[in-house]
Amino acid sequence: MESGKNFIVGIFNDESVLLSAVKKVRGSDVKIHECYTPYPVHGLDDELGYKRSRISIAAFMFGITGTCLAFLMMIYMMGIDWPMIIGGKDYVAIPSFVPVGFEVTVLLAALGMVATFFVISNLKPYGKPRIYDIRSTDDMHVMAIDLAKNKKSTDELSSILKESGAVEINEKKF
Repeated sequence: MESGKNFIVGIFNDESVLLSAVKKVRGSDVKIHECYTPYPVHGLDDELGYKRSRISIAAFMFGITGTCLAFLMMIYMMGIDWPMIIGGKDYVAIPSFVPVGFEVTVLLAALGMVATFFVISNLKPYGKPRIYDIRSTDDMHVMAIDLAKNKKSTDELSSILKESGAVEINEKKF
């Protein structure tokens, strides 16, 4: 996100109040930037209108890549580079390659999902996180609304949040 963005931050003390507030705020044509909670809140992603994650597709693609690379590596090493007859088997004995292929599949799928998650979430070791309210990691629920993406004024947004059950409303600039 660019620097110099202004946000209205609503603080809620209960998850059920936050869920009903998300319905009310979205119902009044306000785009919510994000909600931050100290623990997972069941149904919040549905209320915010998030679609199902496609990370499972990425995991499948990384897994297939791992399987292909493992089998190509073993076929090359055992059949072309240094062919050896081990235990009376053929040079390329596919059934004996299955355990290694499975392990490389799991390894690449796991590492690929972690890397994909970091890229999607914009997590980087040198980045500075944006903290809308420090209490979102302790006991409060936070709803952040980007002023640039909404046509309503600050006063209108504050009144909508107050009517929705916010115990505190702050303005935050990054």
